[in-house]
Amino acid sequence: MQKTIIQNRITDLRQAMQTHGIDALIVPSADPHLSEYLPEYWQARQWLSGFTGSAGTLVVTATEAGLWADSRYWVQADNELADTGIELQKLQTGNSHVDWLKQWVKQQLSNKDEVVIALDGNVLSVAEQTRLQTAFNGYAVTLKTDVDVLNEIWQDRPALPTAPIYAHDAKFVSQSASDKLRAGREHMGDQNAQHQLLSRLDDVAWLTNLRGNDVDYNPVFLAHVLIDEDKATLFVDTQKISKDVQALLDDAGFNVADYADVKTALDKLSAEDTLLIDPSRVAVGTLAKVSENVTIIEKTNPSTMLKAVKSPDDIEHIREAMRQDGVALCEFFAEFERRLADGERLSELDVDEMLIDARSAQPNYVSPSFPTIAGFNANGALPHYRALPDNFSYLDGDGLLLIDSGGQYQNGTTDITRMVGIGQVSDAQKTDVTRVLQAHIALAEAHFPEGIPAPNLDAICRAPLWRHGLDYGHGTGHGVGYFLNVHEGPQAISHNADRKNREMRAGMLTSNEPGLYREGKWGIRIENLVVNQVVNHKNDVDNEFGDYLCFETVTLCPIDTRLLDIDLLTEAEKAWLNGYHTKVYHELKGRMSDEALAWLEARTQAI
Repeated sequence: MQKTIIQNRITDLRQAMQTHGIDALIVPSADPHLSEYLPEYWQARQWLSGFTGSAGTLVVTATEAGLWADSRYWVQADNELADTGIELQKLQTGNSHVDWLKQWVKQQLSNKDEVVIALDGNVLSVAEQTRLQTAFNGYAVTLKTDVDVLNEIWQDRPALPTAPIYAHDAKFVSQSASDKLRAGREHMGDQNAQHQLLSRLDDVAWLTNLRGNDVDYNPVFLAHVLIDEDKATLFVDTQKISKDVQALLDDAGFNVADYADVKTALDKLSAEDTLLIDPSRVAVGTLAKVSENVTIIEKTNPSTMLKAVKSPDDIEHIREAMRQDGVALCEFFAEFERRLADGERLSELDVDEMLIDARSAQPNYVSPSFPTIAGFNANGALPHYRALPDNFSYLDGDGLLLIDSGGQYQNGTTDITRMVGIGQVSDAQKTDVTRVLQAHIALAEAHFPEGIPAPNLDAICRAPLWRHGLDYGHGTGHGVGYFLNVHEGPQAISHNADRKNREMRAGMLTSNEPGLYREGKWGIRIENLVVNQVVNHKNDVDNEFGDYLCFETVTLCPIDTRLLDIDLLTEAEKAWLNGYHTKVYHELKGRMSDEALAWLEARTQAI
């Protein structure tokens, strides 16, 4: 049988590995900025394996190849890895790639004195390097990070992106770049650091109040920033900088240097210098020329918390973005239901196109905030499913359609999931939708101490599902940026997340998205975005137990009551849903077409 393209690539890779004396190669889903969404140039794991999921790690040896992915991607990976010779390794049910490699190394060392494991240092975080070194401590293993064998075989590797950089519209910016820079220096002083390196693209965009188009769905650009006590340098492709942007950088106190010059600048640090880095957000390759005598201080980037806590002005802009997004969704759903009622045959791909058209009509819209997930019936059971031209379903017959979508607006980033009934919806499906709504309401109404680690809140949301022996494999909530990445830390409402530096603070924007997935049948998720607000306890001006927070739900779009088993809801849950729908109606009613308004009125009736 003729080898597939992927098999040929793996064969070429193994030959290059042999040339460099490499026994095993780790290929993560990463770039020099440790991004979630990657420019095509850094899509190495996808190019080598054919697996298109946004997360996963490939390991290749002379005789074996494995792809480690979590439960969101198991069905997808099974399909995409078929006939490639790459074996799917299911995270959560088996060993991690590091555990697997440790066992493999033991076998290899029975026949040889040393094992060489390679990983491109340009896509390896300092924290991950430390984890690997710790894992192989005591083994005769050399970790090689100074060679990119992939570049030798990827002959048509895409170029780095060249999209121009632009300013975040000043009317939506509540803090100047110079003020943010000043705040960053104050945190540097607290850590006794003379220099700080920022490599995460959302940190750089937030700090400079600039945006770009180098990465799909996230308005960021490839760059590093080196902050000194008396200057700051933006390392970026200078061809992307217009005169207007250059003037803004000058005013804010930033010098500009070429993107590749960051390593040279770090090489100039002296033995007496101290450099602050976030070890999970800086690549080993970026630090390749830093002198061993420079003191490295490893702490979470100050910008991580500074940008996670939105200002009151930011939150007001976000509320308006949610109104605009809510109007777009009402227009979409009204048209969608009309076209179905008229007998038109629609597909999952049509959903994506219609959503983009509806959002594009709204002020300040820029782009989707992630690839739309429109999954009908069994496809909805794949949490990160994406319909593609060569792999999609028509909305034929009866069942549930899951739509998870979002928009990037100059005044905010949105992310919402709603369920749609197609044809007849079964009682079992209604029961599942209702249970997920109960979980959503449980978290939406939670009160919790300020500063509590976000993962601690996960059980509040899951409890209504656990009560019936139900659960879901993904996290319950992720932080959301302000016209930045749709997935933004530090908060993560997930019992699988570590609790370090995950504290909940007033002003954070987070998703509330419990789900329930019946493999091969249907999937359910209900998602709104919520803002942490301070609780004003009545008759308790000075609470001896400290300050408490609650969630303000800011997403504005009806939850289809036709999909619910109303009898399963408590009176308190009915009151929450009725109150939410009253808010949605009054916030949106004067902003849309007659058709969309009629749809809104019908979908916000009290139960």
